Amino acid sequence: MIEVYGHGGDVETAAVKYGRSPADFLDYSANINPLGPPPAVTRALTEGMHHILRYPDPGHRRLKHKLAAKLKLSQNQLLIGNGAAECMALIIQAFTPAAVGIIEPGFSEYRQLAEQYGSRIEYIYGHKELNYRAELSEILHLLNRVELLFIGQPNNPNGSQYSRSELEAIASHARGRSVQVVIDEAFIDFIPEHERETLTGSLEQYPNVIVIRSMTKFYAIPGLRLGYAIGHPDIISAMSRRQVTWSVNGLALLAGEACLEEDSAYEEQTQACIKEQRNRLITELTSLGFQVYPGVANYLLLETPEGWNALSLQESMGKQGILIRNCAMYAGLNDKSVRIAVKGRQDNSRFLEVLRLLLGEQ
Repeated sequence: MIEVYGHGGDVETAAVKYGRSPADFLDYSANINPLGPPPAVTRALTEGMHHILRYPDPGHRRLKHKLAAKLKLSQNQLLIGNGAAECMALIIQAFTPAAVGIIEPGFSEYRQLAEQYGSRIEYIYGHKELNYRAELSEILHLLNRVELLFIGQPNNPNGSQYSRSELEAIASHARGRSVQVVIDEAFIDFIPEHERETLTGSLEQYPNVIVIRSMTKFYAIPGLRLGYAIGHPDIISAMSRRQVTWSVNGLALLAGEACLEEDSAYEEQTQACIKEQRNRLITELTSLGFQVYPGVANYLLLETPEGWNALSLQESMGKQGILIRNCAMYAGLNDKSVRIAVKGRQDNSRFLEVLRLLLGEQ
């Protein structure tokens, strides 16, 4: 297993384990836009390198202004963070919940952050027959036992969304019990806008809801770390007071501004690529004996064919220079569970070729 830090994308650990250079791997264990960063980002970083000579803006004003305009929100509804994870940490610090609710399987950072800041964990499990979503009634019951709830939308690792009506029911029930609901939309940009199930446009009705988004995944800048929170101005203010000054570096801010200057072509090309290649992978992997959970994000949750488990497949693929995410450690999953990214046509062809070879050899 190469997830020694609990996440995918650890090419340094893989390099030591498999005796390769980190650059040699085709990494399906991290879910990053296969198109790479927008051209404007590369230009902005090259032309703006002199910015490293001065401190970044602690108020993130230029980026916040552009983001507010794009999302049609007020700037006091936004907080810029050093990745989505910092935003999540600031929420827990702001509310200091005695109990945090989690729907398993889910992003491991929810549990890690809650435990790090001393919260008790209350959890329920999603159901396999529902693509690992939980029943609405179970979520509402969970809200009676917690002060803060995390919901992945779409959820990681299964890529499923809850419906807008379910989100509204959750938010309304939580508001009545003074529970904060954190909706993690880190991967929602990969979904065409008309297919997104989100409360972002109606947060004035739900002042207890905080939405977290990432710019790392969609704009392919994981090395820079950039995310943001959307919420009621009072919540954003409470989070801001706990944020370390200059936690977001100047180059990340420049990259974020450049991302928001891109026209819609980059977004449309990304979404079209993901949809086409996700469908292709679902078809091919099913024919190879995998059980595929058909999520809507840029990754797929799978169960390995007979004779394989997550670790044996990860080891065999790793030796061939391809990394996949072993999900056996996710609560609610099993030792056959793996997650793979959806990449571009050429990379997916290589991935499938290696997979067919390994399955055939067995």
